[in-house]
Amino acid sequence: MPDTNLKPGWKRMLTGDRPTGPLHLGHYIGSLSMRVNLQDQIECFVLMADLHVLTTRTENLNEIGDNIRDVVLDYLSVGIDPKKTTIYLQSLVPEVLELFWLFMPLVGVPRAQRIPTLKDQVRDLHLESSSMALLSYPILQAADILMVKGDVVPVGADQASHVELTREIARRFNQTYGKVFPEPDAPIVPVLVGTDGQAKAGKSIGNVILLSDDAKTVEKKVRSMYTDPKRIRADIPGTVEGNPVFVYHDHFNDNEDEVNDLKDRYRSGTVGDVEVKTKLADAINRFLDPIRDRRAEFAARKGFVDDVIRDGSARARAECQKTLAEAREAMGLTYFRGAQKVEVGT
Repeated sequence: MPDTNLKPGWKRMLTGDRPTGPLHLGHYIGSLSMRVNLQDQIECFVLMADLHVLTTRTENLNEIGDNIRDVVLDYLSVGIDPKKTTIYLQSLVPEVLELFWLFMPLVGVPRAQRIPTLKDQVRDLHLESSSMALLSYPILQAADILMVKGDVVPVGADQASHVELTREIARRFNQTYGKVFPEPDAPIVPVLVGTDGQAKAGKSIGNVILLSDDAKTVEKKVRSMYTDPKRIRADIPGTVEGNPVFVYHDHFNDNEDEVNDLKDRYRSGTVGDVEVKTKLADAINRFLDPIRDRRAEFAARKGFVDDVIRDGSARARAECQKTLAEAREAMGLTYFRGAQKVEVGT
């Protein structure tokens, strides 16, 4: 689990997800559990970054709305409380785009092009070159973080360079115009191995167990999980360390004695993969059962998810408006301050 110990100066946390599909056990290990643990200790803002989807996707956008609601249900089902955590939709806070624009002159093109994930995404998506949206994505991400003055932003290792750019933007703004923004900490969250043995579980790869999977689906996915490839028979001693099946046992099996027994017998070649995987499926289903129950309960409350999104977005927008006013004041962009309406001539 990620380190949830508070550090001096941590007052607000900003985390988020792109609504490209339902969340999975890797998200729980990586950040969802941290959000639940910290929401009683500091202010927490959780962003559904729908504008960020446009950095790599220009088709089939009509499904984003359903994805947004599914992601919010995932949040609620794991215990994120909208009374304690501000859950909001990026596109319902249009002021963040103005803050993004105020940050753009602070970042040179060569600096933006040095973001390591940029080349990876161009390669993985088979793009001829980066779009302007993809190139400037980390700057919009900086606006997301700094609009609420987030001072802690848990990220995966691949996103650490993005937060470093955020720190640079905050530092340069403060040095140029005056102190407005914090320089956020970026604790690195753990990564859950994929069910296929790849280093990371990912929605786009499909090597995940979803928080919303039913019991039969979990059993099917666990049966097909990658395990020790050298162990072709049950009586051959197997490797536990780094074995995805046992990684999942360690994270999700609440019966420690059972896990230790399975490990001992696996190492000695006295237990088969079928038993190990059957008990893992049972353990994951025990873990997911209360999550499924809460999800069904919230899904049955007509209009509740939309209310959570609207209310949280209104709170986040108020924060962004306040921060934007401070930034404009520091920059001297106050020449129409006090104007209530601009009349358009006919």
